[in-house]
Amino acid sequence: MSRARTFADLATASEAGSLANRNYFYNGDMQVYQKGSTAVASDSIASTTLDRWRMYNYSDGAVTVTQDTNAPSATAFTKSLKIDVTTADSSIGADEVAFIQQRFEGQDLQNFLKGTSSAKKATLQFWVSSPKTGTHIVEWYDTDNTRQISKTYTISSANTWEFKTITFDADTTGTWNNDNAQSLEITWWLCAGTNFTSGTLNTTWGSVTAANRAVGQVNTFDNTSNNFYLTGVQLELGEVATSFKHESFSDNLARCQRYFFAPKAKGDATSAYFGQGLYYNSSQMQVYIPHPVQMRTAPSVTVSDGSNHFAMFRENAGDYVDTLPLNSNTDTFTGLYNNDDASGNAGHSGGVLANNQNDSFIHFSAEL
Repeated sequence: MSRARTFADLATASEAGSLANRNYFYNGDMQVYQKGSTAVASDSIASTTLDRWRMYNYSDGAVTVTQDTNAPSATAFTKSLKIDVTTADSSIGADEVAFIQQRFEGQDLQNFLKGTSSAKKATLQFWVSSPKTGTHIVEWYDTDNTRQISKTYTISSANTWEFKTITFDADTTGTWNNDNAQSLEITWWLCAGTNFTSGTLNTTWGSVTAANRAVGQVNTFDNTSNNFYLTGVQLELGEVATSFKHESFSDNLARCQRYFFAPKAKGDATSAYFGQGLYYNSSQMQVYIPHPVQMRTAPSVTVSDGSNHFAMFRENAGDYVDTLPLNSNTDTFTGLYNNDDASGNAGHSGGVLANNQNDSFIHFSAEL
């Protein structure tokens, strides 16, 4: 590429505001890990693994997804997303697939000018280590207009970090909705059956034909010794892959908490105060938890249920309860309560905590 073209692409990126905020991916350096280790059995989905990353496994294999310290040498990356095959599937059925992906809100994609004559190309970069040499597939899937495009990248050496850049074409058909709903999925395929590989790879934007989505994809699930690693993921407008935009951990975490927030993470053995509670009456304790950032929507809430998982400390005493069901919530706060095993004085208040048990947790999710 000529220097003049490089400068032109950088100018285009600057005009679009993407030099300052140029990476459309969240947690591309894999530093944020609120939920912890995730086991993904066959025919299941892990909606959150490392923050913002989703694992789909519709194969007969099984994997565990974790944050790992294996990272490319001589770079600033110190963490990666690791997919460890725990149950192999050496013969992928026709309708079987597995992949890792991230989803994006339509309102965050308006600078692409998709669906107009001025639609922009975009460049994806990432570091990857795969247990299999050969062809791998990255796919964009436009969920607003049911359109997709797939590109290949080649692994030259198994179990070795390799840097990849791929430029995706602009699409002048079908605009993305300007709202907080899902408009785009970007997917790294890990294995695919013939229902997804028997056609001709769709390397330009077009309507969806299943057989054209992952043609040539190798099977990374064929052995329990297989590990797939990914880090340094960045997507930016134009045809130039600029240096990775490293964020502070606090900025990275705050962006991720729009989608997932864990006042008490599963597997954290420490006690964790997370809100101020009160007794609405003598048998109902309530606690209201402000979200650290405005979440995408009012989140779904998952709370553990076990002996003395939570407590409110008041009047030099602790009132222990087993669980805290949802009372009410918005995108800025969540209210929980207990009226089964709480007992106190109406109007009294105290600090509410998750007890120091590994299996007590509270998770809020507003994921796409």
